[in-house]
Amino acid sequence: MSFATNGDSHDRVYVLGQDLRATILTTAAETDGRHDMSECRQAPGSTTPLHLHTRYEERLWVIAGSLKVWAGPETLTLTSGDYYAIPMNVPHAVQAGPDGSHALNITSPAGLAELIERTGTPARLATAEPEFDADLFMAVTTELGDVVLGPPGATPGDI
Repeated sequence: MSFATNGDSHDRVYVLGQDLRATILTTAAETDGRHDMSECRQAPGSTTPLHLHTRYEERLWVIAGSLKVWAGPETLTLTSGDYYAIPMNVPHAVQAGPDGSHALNITSPAGLAELIERTGTPARLATAEPEFDADLFMAVTTELGDVVLGPPGATPGDI
């Protein structure tokens, strides 16, 4: 399932390494900074670094597959139709289930779409095995007020 976007949707599709493909559905510019929304597909078993957001909340709505979420003291698995909100300043990590995940990520105020756009490779330019620029990702994520607390696989209980 894909959703309509303003403008050419091909210009809004990005890959971040081999594990994440994201389509930016709304941007900060389109919502006066109130929120952004991205349609994200994560490869089976892929995990985000343990991190927190100091400038925006993150909301997840699972379309298909599943996501395991560690957020503060909570650990839960979201499946198709499930929704979960992660408040600002809460350490969290997300892992795609065995069949991967297809979810909407909504941040408010806007934040995640800018990170995707600035650090991802436009899908039309991606190779079969797209590279991930970790240094660029860390610089932009820090600029946007995100704090990486640990590598993929770390959970809030590890800090």
